[in-house]
Amino acid sequence: MKKIVFVMFGLSILFSNCSNDENLTPLTEAEKNDLLFLREEEKLARDIYIYAYNKYQNTVFNSISQSEQKHMDNVLSILNQYSISDPASTQLGVFNNAALQSLYNQLKSQVDISAPESLKVGATIEELDINDIDDFIANTSNSKVLNMYDKLNCGSKNHIRSFTDQLKAVGITFVPQFITLEEYNTILNSPSGSCK
Repeated sequence: MKKIVFVMFGLSILFSNCSNDENLTPLTEAEKNDLLFLREEEKLARDIYIYAYNKYQNTVFNSISQSEQKHMDNVLSILNQYSISDPASTQLGVFNNAALQSLYNQLKSQVDISAPESLKVGATIEELDINDIDDFIANTSNSKVLNMYDKLNCGSKNHIRSFTDQLKAVGITFVPQFITLEEYNTILNSPSGSCK
């Protein structure tokens, strides 16, 4: 009897795994590349915010770095479901993508200039994320991936509002470079989302 139970249990796991695999819509090369890039782009945001928090002790960086870790985890969850190797280094400030490594180095140097410059860096990272995710959304019809993109976009919009508020408090008007002024103002004039 025990043997039959174990065999039945084993078969149920096997068929359950098969049905899960069948529910995964195959990813295109463009979708894979976007996810790999985004995993490291979210790490860039997290790593810069950790660096800025350690330098200036502004709690906005500590709070948002934790949110960026969740964003990283969300992307990793999709990569794991598709058995795609994680490109993200476990070391802070280290990236496999050369363009992101160069951007990290540049933004870190800007953070070093002053506390207000570090807030500009935060706003710039978030508008860049929004711009990139909008591009990635156009590359997919996969509902699982689109749902994750929506959550990350929602988070980035909340973050850019936070950085803008901090900049206003020190008398600085942020000018976006990667999204239009119209889109930026629309984000600022919209309520914060729960991003669930």
